[in-house]
Amino acid sequence: MVSASNITLNASVIRRSRRVIPGFGLSLGFAVTYLSLIVLIPLAACFIRSAQLSTDQWVALFTDRQVLAALQLSVGASVAAAGCNALFGTILAWVLVRYRLPAKRLIDAVVDMPFALPTAVAGIALTAIYAPNGWIGQWLAPVKVAYTPLGVFVAMVFIGLPFVVRTLQPVIAELDREMEEAAASLGASRFTTLRRVVFPALLPALLTGFTMAFARAVGEYGSIIFISGNLPMKTEILPLLIVNKLEQYDYAGATALAVIMLVISFVVLLAINTLQGRFVRR
Repeated sequence: MVSASNITLNASVIRRSRRVIPGFGLSLGFAVTYLSLIVLIPLAACFIRSAQLSTDQWVALFTDRQVLAALQLSVGASVAAAGCNALFGTILAWVLVRYRLPAKRLIDAVVDMPFALPTAVAGIALTAIYAPNGWIGQWLAPVKVAYTPLGVFVAMVFIGLPFVVRTLQPVIAELDREMEEAAASLGASRFTTLRRVVFPALLPALLTGFTMAFARAVGEYGSIIFISGNLPMKTEILPLLIVNKLEQYDYAGATALAVIMLVISFVVLLAINTLQGRFVRR
């Protein structure tokens, strides 16, 4: 007869053998240590260094017109660019997955160009193209792109597009086309099928792509400083103010601006992730 102790031993052996990652304790310790060194400790250092500012200095920072203008441009343009990428990135991902194109692989490779290009090179290229005498800018004479907030928006769209496309592509590839055909056979129009069948399945991934594009754009520096012109109160972004304070050896002020960006980004990302979780549960 099999004793109870043997059954308990066998059960514990089975539980240990079912672990996917061997050495779970060691793996968890390595992950936490790596995360702390790369993310948590630098973020904590920003909060600790910014704590050197007095209350009056914080108030002066929050009421500084130059800081408020830069903050409004950085966050506003990032949200607008992420929304634009969410719309057109979805269309591009759908075309790349669902249609056969003569240069499909080339187009698919071009989507990743913002990942491969150094940000400074991207900024110089965009400035050369959209300047008043550039290839595209010369045909947009009534509308100025370079050295305006519109140029900041264009640069943010450029760097954020791959995040939406690459997030949606695998989801679109896994969509069951029979659901779309069933909706059509039941008399649903194309718009109804898109709204009631396709869009709910894409929404969680779309929110993820939007979040990643926003996070990438709000902290962007290299590709924006050239095309924006860095005009105070007009086209100056918050990362540039941080760099300026660092050049003036105002480390506490620079980290304070960084903390403001961190808090705003965290609130936006938390709200979007909460919304995404609700859609996934539904």
